[in-house]
Amino acid sequence: MAFDSLSEKLGNVFKKLRGKGRLSDADIKDAMREVRLALLEADVSFKVVRDFVAKVTERCSGEAVREALSPAQTVIKIVNEELCALMGGTNAKLNLSGQPAVIMLVGLQGAGKTTNGAKLAALVRKQNGRRPLLVACDIYRPAAIKQLQTVGKQLDIPVFEMGETNPVTIAKAAITHAKEHGNDVVLLDTAGRLHIDETLMDELREIKKAVSPQEILLVVDAMTGQDAVNAATAFDDALGIDGVMLTKLDGDARGGAALSVRAVTGKPIKFAGTGEKLDQIEVFHPDRMASRILGMGDMLTLIERAEQQFDEQKAREMSEKLAKNRFTLQDYYDQLGELKNMGGLENLAGMMPGLDTKALAGAQLDEGALAKIEAIILSMTQRERDDPDVLNSSRKRRIAKGSGTEVVDVNRVLKQFDQMKQMTKMISKGKLPGMLGGKKGRKGGIFG
Repeated sequence: MAFDSLSEKLGNVFKKLRGKGRLSDADIKDAMREVRLALLEADVSFKVVRDFVAKVTERCSGEAVREALSPAQTVIKIVNEELCALMGGTNAKLNLSGQPAVIMLVGLQGAGKTTNGAKLAALVRKQNGRRPLLVACDIYRPAAIKQLQTVGKQLDIPVFEMGETNPVTIAKAAITHAKEHGNDVVLLDTAGRLHIDETLMDELREIKKAVSPQEILLVVDAMTGQDAVNAATAFDDALGIDGVMLTKLDGDARGGAALSVRAVTGKPIKFAGTGEKLDQIEVFHPDRMASRILGMGDMLTLIERAEQQFDEQKAREMSEKLAKNRFTLQDYYDQLGELKNMGGLENLAGMMPGLDTKALAGAQLDEGALAKIEAIILSMTQRERDDPDVLNSSRKRRIAKGSGTEVVDVNRVLKQFDQMKQMTKMISKGKLPGMLGGKKGRKGGIFG
């Protein structure tokens, strides 16, 4: 995940401070030197780092910090507040005031503009109850129109296209189409380039002039580091962007773009793409991101994800089953599916305060293993699903044959079921197990 290296380095800085009863000027100076190096290694802009460290140092130099009962915690609090301020303080809302509201998506080729534009359309529909329309204004990139139609179909969102007609004409026609068909949000997927050129900017300026968008949202790849910040500056100078969407924050990006773009351009990060799946997009909350960077977790986002995936009635029924020790193999499969929809374990671990994400590095649900589990469970009788204790050798051979697997696979599923049952019990009691049903690289494990 992005920020993992930065989080580890900052954690080491604060660990040293915790061992001190009081902080001297030398302690603060040493700590800030390490913070500066950690931020620079995370590819944060030099000027941003210099200003950030100066602000933190000034606040940490007061008597209130040096004389505090827990000076290390006071320093962490100051760094957290300054990180939050660096990224904008509060989350910036999307302007949906138009009839229809027009959102113009711009960015360089390869940033993920088409896919993440579709994700945004789905998010706007879900959170705001809107009826979005995706518009194919990229007539240059091969298969760009087809790609937009594909993701639109997967999300059941209509796509407006006119082939290789002039993009300005397409944008204007799309607005008319939206008004006639009741679409109250229009998202224009414009063309990108491998690098910024005046021809591209001229076309984007013409589209902006023709449709007067409520939002010009720049999509940038977090993996490109300072290049993302440079792109944001160039697009803002040419068009006057309203905000940024950072993509690929689930990768090994060092995080510098997220910490620099707001400070350099003055424009807020509004959304973050957190994975390849079409529901993996989040509203960007600076305060939550700052907490995650400092290893303090992000329980609010974790709760929101859970609320989106878990039905309240089902959750109540599951709680009752756990209390009565009636957690079945069918429940096990259902729980794995919901966990899968919430994202990879490493991603979720980053939101849990105090949990070392390295312990779950690369942990993802193996979809092939999940399909095997489904086949095995569906090859059981209802009685066997409700009471696995009845599974003797002959029953296991029958299940293995019916599911196209081996008896060893059936035994593995039963073992992992017991582990999940224990884990779910512990979580329901407010405890976090040290074992999550399979380590990285374990053959046949559910978690790859």
